[in-house]
Amino acid sequence: MTIKIEKLPAALGARVTGIDLGQPVGAADLAAITRAWLDHIVLIFPGQDITQDQQLAFAGYFGDTGARARKVDDRPEGSELHEGIMLITNDKDGDGNYVGSLPDGEMFFHHDMCYVPEPHKATMLYGIAIPSAGGDTKFANMYRAYDLIPDALKDRLRGRTAIQTYNYHPTEIPDADGDMTDIHHLSQPIFVTNPDSGGTALYVNRLMTARIDGMAKDESDAILEQLFEIIEDPENVLQHKWTPGDIVMWDNRCSCHARTDFAPGERRYMRRCTVQGGPMVAAA
Repeated sequence: MTIKIEKLPAALGARVTGIDLGQPVGAADLAAITRAWLDHIVLIFPGQDITQDQQLAFAGYFGDTGARARKVDDRPEGSELHEGIMLITNDKDGDGNYVGSLPDGEMFFHHDMCYVPEPHKATMLYGIAIPSAGGDTKFANMYRAYDLIPDALKDRLRGRTAIQTYNYHPTEIPDADGDMTDIHHLSQPIFVTNPDSGGTALYVNRLMTARIDGMAKDESDAILEQLFEIIEDPENVLQHKWTPGDIVMWDNRCSCHARTDFAPGERRYMRRCTVQGGPMVAAA
């Protein structure tokens, strides 16, 4: 097979065909995939049939498997899976308990792991069972979002940080003024440089960015809402409608993503792994 990379008609994304990710990837194909990932941010590999180990092996070409922030004892999946695998599913066991994470409903735009000191640079999600409607994944181009910020606001925010938080709720952001003892939270630069591409990206999102550091809440909320509107504009978004066998790989340093709602009675079963990154680099 000959690998083919086709840019999608959206603000980001490319479709990659002519490769079986269940097999070792040759040096030339890996170079082409890496270049495409840096150029297009989101890559879609349709028609794949891979095991957990094969998915982890493909992720391994890009770095070490990212560790999950959620403790083993708190994971619905239990401890039988590889520690870097997350099942995103509404399947339940015989007692009616979910066997995976993020089972149902909408999820606001977010960056994976932005609330830890070294966020994961890549996420790979494999679609196994897909609802008949909904459950799509939206991706926003954060390079383009940065470029669209008015210059006066860009100057005002340059060098600033914001508090990133997460309490495992898909549509609710914690109160940064409340008790954060048991909630993941960390300040990150608002503007970051992707060290692999050199591009500058906006690094805030609706679900996890609670407050711009050093600003009053009302002022911070108003600015963040302006940024969220830029990020979530349909012209800045790729909406992927899943087909079983799709593998989607994205760069968390220059994109954020969301999930659309779907009927809770319909099965959705997906397998996720990530690639460890490094500290976020504040843009000059």
